[in-house]
Amino acid sequence: MSNSKMQLAAVIYGKDDLRMEERPVPLPGKGEVQIAVACVGICGSDIHYLQEGSLGTLAIKEPFVLGHEFSGTVTSIGEGVTSLKIGDRVTPEPAAACRKCEICLSGRYNICRNRVTFCGTPGFDGALRALCCHPANFCHRLPDSLSMEEGMLMNILAVGVYVCERACIRPGSSIIVTGAGPVGIAMLLAAKASGATKVCITDVLQHRLDFAKSVGATHTLLVKASDDPQAAATKVKDLMGCEAETSIECSGAEEALSMAILATKPGKVVAVVGTGNTNKTIPAFHALTNEIDIYFCFAYKNCHEIAMELVTSGKVDIKPLITHRFKLDKALEAFDCARNRQGMKVAIACNDY
Repeated sequence: MSNSKMQLAAVIYGKDDLRMEERPVPLPGKGEVQIAVACVGICGSDIHYLQEGSLGTLAIKEPFVLGHEFSGTVTSIGEGVTSLKIGDRVTPEPAAACRKCEICLSGRYNICRNRVTFCGTPGFDGALRALCCHPANFCHRLPDSLSMEEGMLMNILAVGVYVCERACIRPGSSIIVTGAGPVGIAMLLAAKASGATKVCITDVLQHRLDFAKSVGATHTLLVKASDDPQAAATKVKDLMGCEAETSIECSGAEEALSMAILATKPGKVVAVVGTGNTNKTIPAFHALTNEIDIYFCFAYKNCHEIAMELVTSGKVDIKPLITHRFKLDKALEAFDCARNRQGMKVAIACNDY
């Protein structure tokens, strides 16, 4: 539902076709709130849509507004909403599940097949505009002590919290993170907060490794896409002085996943987060004979509040993750910055905050 008012939005039409254009201002439907978007983070998935026209099997068929990592202020309330009020500062979960199907009722709502919305993905408009609407029961109130930018980053930190929980990272754990982009850094921060004492992070860009070191990585390794996975695994193990109890693959690169499997202690876990090729070739026989569990991790469930508590308590400082800031009317420049991997997280301000 929308009214006659129009607003500027970042709309993707296909590969290398992102446009700034006028779109109708939406009005909140039943169970929804309208949000004045404060800021939006550019995610790796957004870059996949821009560079490839798809993300895995999700292909762009119709234009849609990008943006799913965001925070904002409630400006209007839809029918039946009692959990929020106008003026509340919120940090939404981008994927809103049905809460009714067997999967949701089992507690794993992050893999619901009947999603009400997944903002900023094919078929669902996202937040790169001044005003958007979202289901109220997937919007979390932002504590007064957290800024709007920190609220925007709760989505990515919640992913880190979920992966650490799923991969059973405990105090004293030794872990490997492949890929030192924003997701990899979120994994690093969440793992350290979970008690990991050795964290080795790998990447193809030295400046990202330098950033990882500055926020708590104990070891870093510069790699190349052409590196032999076994040789890279040996280097990582030599650096750490041990095999990893958990390896977290965040780059999407097939070679990185193979290296992670080869560098993981028998009987332990590899968690797969990164999106790359739809199908991957891995050292399956090694994983089989060493009983390495491979967990695929999609989004998160029941982790937003934990992520906020980690930041409000001071256990995690998420603020340094944002290295570049743009206004909404400069969104095309912001995407050029992000796709060239300049810095770390690129934030786009859609309203003053």
